Formats: sequence, C-alpha cells, structure tokens
Amino acid sequence: MGIKLNGPVSAVAILFEVFVVLSLFRITTSDAQPANFVFGDSLVDVGNNNYIASLSKANYPPFGIDFGRPTGRFTNGRTIVDIIGQEMGADFTPPYLAPTAVLPLIMKGVNYASGAGGILNLTGKLFGDRINFDAQLDNFANTRQDIISSIGVPATLSLFNRSIFSVTMGSNDFINNYLAPAVLIDEINLASPDLFVTTLVSKFREQLTRLYNLGARKIVVTNVGPIGCIPSQRDTNPAAGDGCVSFPNQLAQLFNIQLKGLIPELNSNLKGSMFVYADVYNILEDMLNNYPAYGFENACTSCCSMAGRFGGLIPCGPTSSICRNRSKYVFWDPWHPTDAANAIIAKRLLDGDSNDIFPMNVRQLIQHLT
Repeated sequence: MGIKLNGPVSAVAILFEVFVVLSLFRITTSDAQPANFVFGDSLVDVGNNNYIASLSKANYPPFGIDFGRPTGRFTNGRTIVDIIGQEMGADFTPPYLAPTAVLPLIMKGVNYASGAGGILNLTGKLFGDRINFDAQLDNFANTRQDIISSIGVPATLSLFNRSIFSVTMGSNDFINNYLAPAVLIDEINLASPDLFVTTLVSKFREQLTRLYNLGARKIVVTNVGPIGCIPSQRDTNPAAGDGCVSFPNQLAQLFNIQLKGLIPELNSNLKGSMFVYADVYNILEDMLNNYPAYGFENACTSCCSMAGRFGGLIPCGPTSSICRNRSKYVFWDPWHPTDAANAIIAKRLLDGDSNDIFPMNVRQLIQHLT
C-alpha cells in the first residue's frame, strides 16, 4: 500500500526530510575523517576562555602571531591537538563556547579545553573563571544530548566509537594549585606530595570513567610534562641555577607513575575501552636535553619575554619582546611551548614507539576506529 500525499507541498516536505536524514546519516556513517573531541587546559585551549571572565586569556597579540591572528591559543601558532587533527585530515576543532559550535559541525568534534583548568575544581581559582574537567565533562554531556536529539542514541554512540578523545590535564593542579603560594591556595599546601597525588589520580579515575560512560572509547590521556623546566618555574626558583627545578619535576613524575598504572586498569575494567598513555614528559625531556638535534637554539627562555632571567616572571603581552625566530625556541611564553615544539610532540604522539605513547600511537589508534 502506498503513502497518500496531501498535494505537492507534502511531497516536497517529505523529500526534504529524507534529504536531511540521509545527510546526517552520511556525516555519521561514512569513511570521513574521525571526529576529534578535546579536553584539557591552556596547552590545548583554542579559545574557550575568550568567552568567560578569566584572567587566563590569549586573545590578544602577540599570541597567534604565526597563526594569522590571536584566537585564544596560548602559543604563537598551533596547539598539539591542532597539528594532530590536521594529520588526521580534519579541520580545526571549534571551542565549545563559540557561537559556531552547533550542529552539524559538532559531529566532527569539539574542543572543551580551558586555560587554568585542572582535574580538581579548586585548581586555578586565582584566575577567576575557568572550566575544570568536571565542567568540561558536563559540557560534553550537553553536546552528546544535542547529537542524540538529531540522530538518535545508536548513531551517536557509533559516531563516538569512531572518534578520538584526548585529555590533557594535570599541570595546573601543580602549577596553579599545590605549588602556588599558601596565601592563594591555603588548604592544599598542607597535604603531603603522596597524599595530594593519590587524591588527584583518584579524582582523575572517576572523571575518565565518566567520559567512558558518556560514550568515549578511544581516549588519549597525556601525562604531566617536566614542569620544573618551564621558564616560570626557573625564574621563581633561582636557586636551581641553569638547571630545571627539581621538586616540580618530582611531583610530575610521582603523578605520571600512578597515571601510567591507571591506564591498563581502565582498559581492563571498562569493556571496549582503548585508553592510551601519552608520555609527553619523556618527549619534552628528550627535546630539552638534546635541543640542538631538534633544530632549536634555546631550550630554557621564553620567546615572548618581559621580565626574568628566563622570561618567566610576567605573562606574554603586547609590550613583550619577541624573539626573532620562533622556530628556534622550545618555549613561547613562561608556560607554553612554541608551534615548532608542539609539532615535534604531535609527530611523536602520532608515530612514536612505546617510549612515547603506549599501548599504541595515535595513528595506530585511528586504525581501530569502526
């Protein structure tokens, strides 16, 4: 029995609806490049902090000097996830708070990262507003519901199964929390390093499990880099001389050891999950120790500098001096790598061996998308 139409208008309406459904089906079931969902801090923020009342912002010159304009990225050019996304054949993933982050674009991925954000909700409070990991997960839950409203639960979960999720969290929980002056973060400084790190990893376990429960399956988790080597830590701890500051690096390594053990635990306990441990600490340490081999001339001073022996005392701003050749510097500002350094890190996460990322690299993880 055929469908009875009430005239040509109804026929057009039905054809339009069929076209929309087929378009959405094509977007979510084709062999197109995988979607890219990003969680993290200023290392991967692409502009979310532009839309909140935060002191942690990068939407003014000279940020973005090699990107073409300031966008809210805390570097001179691209972030690590920008570069990995380009290698995946994807466009730049929009910040969640941008007006453009709506359907159907969000089915290609969303960036939820926020400068000063951390695993703990207390982290970064001296910067005012910031989107910590719990809130980023809330935002992803909203995105998830929007997509479900458009294509239904099965298609949404299928889309997520063919997506890469990345989490770059933890640095601020030390730099802008545990290591901050006691007058700014009073109660945290009373905890022992072991207790603080154990608490941090326990919270992180809960959050990564929630991400899995929301549908994420292929999840790259980045560890904390050698934060004792960034210009801000060097300048605020002059007793370290020309070397990196030991205690922050010890904290990072303490966290990383527990995080490294958490990854196989999650893979074992969460059916169908593929968590990957990205050892950015190892990659950056290698770059800093052997910087001439990577084409760098300076591995300790920020390119965008205003004050301090290492340019680490004052944030990068319009009145800062800028190094002539950004590609020769590992650090862009007191806290963040340059585009050139990010490109090397991204390349090693994409194609590196088990010393850089395990149990597989990002390119191998992409081959598991179904």
